[in-house]
Amino acid sequence: MSRKPKLVQGRGSGDREQASGASPSLLERIAGPRDLHELSDAQLAQLAQEVRTHIIDTVGEIGGHFGANLGTCELAVALHSLLDSPKDKVLWDVGHQAYPHKILTGRRDQLATIRQYGGLAPFCSIAESEHDIMGAGHASTSVGYAVGIKEGMRHLRSLRARELGAAAAQREPEGRVVAVIGDGAMTGGVAFEAIGQAGGLGTPLVVVLNDNGMSIAPNVGALSRYFNRIRLNPKLWHARADFEGGLTRLPGGIGAAFERLGPQLKESIKAFWAPGLWWEELDWAYTGVVDGHDVRALREALREALAAERPVVVHIATVKGKGFAPAEEGGLEGMEKWHAAKPNSIVNGVPAGAGAAGKASGAKAPAPQYTQVFGEALVRECERDERVVGITAAMNSGTGLSILQKAMPERYFDVGIAEQQAILFAAGLSLEGVKPVAAIYSTFLQRAYDQLVHDVCLQRLNVVLAMDRAGLVGDDGPTHHGAFDIAYLRCLPNIVLMAPRDEAMLVRMLRTALTYDHGPIALRYPRGEGVGVELPREPTPIAIGRGEILREGDAAAAPGRRVALIGYGTGVGKALAAAEELAGLDISATVADARFAKPIDAGLMAQLAAEHDLLVTVEEGVLAGGFGSAVWETLNEAGATPRILRVGLPDRYVTHGKPALLHEEVGFTATRISERVAAAVSGRATAISRSSPPAGSAIVGA
Repeated sequence: MSRKPKLVQGRGSGDREQASGASPSLLERIAGPRDLHELSDAQLAQLAQEVRTHIIDTVGEIGGHFGANLGTCELAVALHSLLDSPKDKVLWDVGHQAYPHKILTGRRDQLATIRQYGGLAPFCSIAESEHDIMGAGHASTSVGYAVGIKEGMRHLRSLRARELGAAAAQREPEGRVVAVIGDGAMTGGVAFEAIGQAGGLGTPLVVVLNDNGMSIAPNVGALSRYFNRIRLNPKLWHARADFEGGLTRLPGGIGAAFERLGPQLKESIKAFWAPGLWWEELDWAYTGVVDGHDVRALREALREALAAERPVVVHIATVKGKGFAPAEEGGLEGMEKWHAAKPNSIVNGVPAGAGAAGKASGAKAPAPQYTQVFGEALVRECERDERVVGITAAMNSGTGLSILQKAMPERYFDVGIAEQQAILFAAGLSLEGVKPVAAIYSTFLQRAYDQLVHDVCLQRLNVVLAMDRAGLVGDDGPTHHGAFDIAYLRCLPNIVLMAPRDEAMLVRMLRTALTYDHGPIALRYPRGEGVGVELPREPTPIAIGRGEILREGDAAAAPGRRVALIGYGTGVGKALAAAEELAGLDISATVADARFAKPIDAGLMAQLAAEHDLLVTVEEGVLAGGFGSAVWETLNEAGATPRILRVGLPDRYVTHGKPALLHEEVGFTATRISERVAAAVSGRATAISRSSPPAGSAIVGA
């Protein structure tokens, strides 16, 4: 049996056994947040449990973020029972804990569409609901948003006071602002910056620190240990109050003397006892630890915090996966496993049988995931070279570094949700001759851009960047698509960029990166299964800046019908498939794997330009500043002016949905590519480029 901390208790706990029974459904009567305002504590506790049951039943069937949402049911109910959204603002950090909020703000019947193409967004979205105040999917940002929103309210109110008079402005009270942030997200530096600013300004807002000891994986670092000491030792809070009271009750006039000391005594005692001292020193009021599954206790704490008119943090303790036994009672392993639920993984409130979601017997085993291939290859590289280490920013399983963590824990580093520190840490390691591999999602690496520019590339340090989730990642949507890394890295001096066409090339490129001693080198690779090729037992490095031809076109093809498709990363597979379709249209296609976006293989590009009538670049990244632009720039600087059709991602944020659906939407399929090539070859290229090009394509030099 797992131990649970003794927390600040109130009546009306939202546990399943207390909310169960024959009471009529409250959730069906909730059309919006204001419907919660007249409910009693007991009714609100029942409502929270109904929200939890709805999430278990729905997400267990369709898949999606799971554990964190089960932990915030009572919190969402308590907040919306006290606030008047959207006038009052509730900001949910990351948003993977906001499903209860979505349910209570008019989207209950749409929950079954979440993360699906055309359905609800996986995180909060300002385009989806007026109750979604921020549309971020990256951690640690809610407090910064909240400070800006509240200071914006104060500024506009001062303007109204000048225009209408103080009395008139006073009749229009400001909205209240609450930011909900997890203890994992509190490891992000941007959260500390916002906390410091709010304390300095005295910004009247409330931060709810949702402390469950987890982000996706167990939290790390000194701050996490500090929160654990507080959360697991609430006696400290009560002991301080008892100690203060005991001193003032001492006989013989001693107690009266202590009482006269007043503030000096209180501050001295607080410095010794207070678990919230860190916050207090930054001019925040601290209250906690509150049971995050007790509606009444939450409402009492939040009501007092909202009335304080100063920065207040309400520290609550929740259980990730609350109400779902495999997560709640499975310890850290259970909570991590059920961070997200796979489709059809839960039936009637319990995990589905292993056979229910498994493949039929005799079915062909799927190809290994790119993430797994990378993780296993990194372990082998660590065995080969004692200088190699792995770094993650709180994504050990997501990046495959959990394999290294288990095999060689002394060579594994987790900096928490702090990508900037991950890259700075890698820079420091490199300065001492270590070979650091920073495995970070493409979309999250954006957060460390200054460190890439200033600390790694400027100093030409030997840092390896392993960018997982490159391209369109699917259900997590635009906040997580790896669309921009080619463009945002290609402009930096001293860096090498490469992308594998399959999992075997990924293994070879990792070896290449770790044997390269002339500066930073980055490799991007997609989410999901590999191609299914055999992995090399002893990978050999590849020459930097060298591409290769995979398919030779017909040199005797009719003039005007010779094309060269140049793929980069996942674009190679699309190019090969498109070449097959073009053959049926009597168009001769050569296919090349560029392998590098920087440096470009200028000799190969010049050869392809000289021997073909049209070059087609294919990349799963934005076109502006991307790989296709690099090819055009390289040839242009050499004096060549070939016709180039660039295929990639469009100049917009792509929605969420299965990758196949998204690829179809943006034209990143073999059929759509072959159609564009055929149009260009037949003479319709100019018309296409001058009117409205298909999504994700552009023609230069036509």
